[in-house]
Amino acid sequence: MYSLIRKILFRRNPEDVHYWAMAQLQKAYRNSLSRSMMRRMFSVKDRSLERELWGIKFPNPVGLAAGFDKDARWINELSCLGFGFVEIGTVTPLAQPGNDKPRLFRLTADQALINRMGFNNEGAAAAAARLAKPHERIIVGGNIGKNKVTPNEEALSDYEKAFRSLYDVVDYFVVNVSSPNTPGLRALQDKEPLSRILNRLKQIDAELGKKRPILLKIAPDLTDSQLDDIISLVDETKIEGIVATNTTISREGLQSAPSIAGETGGLSGKPLRERATEVVRYLHTKSNGTIKIIAAGGIFTAADAQEKLDAGASLVQVYTGFIYEGPAIASNICKGIRLS
Repeated sequence: MYSLIRKILFRRNPEDVHYWAMAQLQKAYRNSLSRSMMRRMFSVKDRSLERELWGIKFPNPVGLAAGFDKDARWINELSCLGFGFVEIGTVTPLAQPGNDKPRLFRLTADQALINRMGFNNEGAAAAAARLAKPHERIIVGGNIGKNKVTPNEEALSDYEKAFRSLYDVVDYFVVNVSSPNTPGLRALQDKEPLSRILNRLKQIDAELGKKRPILLKIAPDLTDSQLDDIISLVDETKIEGIVATNTTISREGLQSAPSIAGETGGLSGKPLRERATEVVRYLHTKSNGTIKIIAAGGIFTAADAQEKLDAGASLVQVYTGFIYEGPAIASNICKGIRLS
């Protein structure tokens, strides 16, 4: 059924389809009958799926990655689709429009996306205000970044502002220094600037006293030496884990026409699956399993998710797979994991 709907939707601009589809989901949520039907269709409750990390009990290990609900607009609606958690953002201290359109591209031959959104969002205060209102009970992560106009030398201030704004309304944080779509951002993955950011956020967390887990989202394009630095940095700063991985700047092995495959931005989806798994396995092995990992990259099916879990991940996230597989992706993965 969804394959037919997808053919129709894929004829339209992907960013326009995104907002149209979520508007339809909002309408369905407002109706008590359709809301109840969605919950029955997409929620998989099984104790074998439950995971507990950082004192947080996840009903299942399948989450929605940051980038889909940047401004915490659709927490209620997404909670009906069977996700174990939803990560909002990337949220910056100040609102910003992001990069010029078009900035989102489908590579259907590769089951992939290229995006150069550029952290388009309404700002941390707007997201915090939405999350402060009563909403469905679901674990929410806050993915935070710096504003485009903020020089790297002042990035620490931006991460601190976003962290403080969301502190009371999210369950965990993800520090995003790995998007390829904000000029110079990936330079913050270097050990020295990253250490300053993470140590400061840990200090603020200790002061505020709620012990929010802090994770670092890394690029799949890091070398083994850089990954070794990340491992030592996690140990030194005592952050709670890593999200592996963000989108890639690589275009190796793509089947799509160069006119679309050559678009600038971060590539996500099936082509990223193998490399993302390699990074998860490397981090898990080299750290002797001491680092908690949320895996993302090319997860479409239960087999894809199980691959990441077997490599050492504790939780997984989907994004591009959600676009291609449809609203049943979380439930289908959960059913497959439960039966494996």
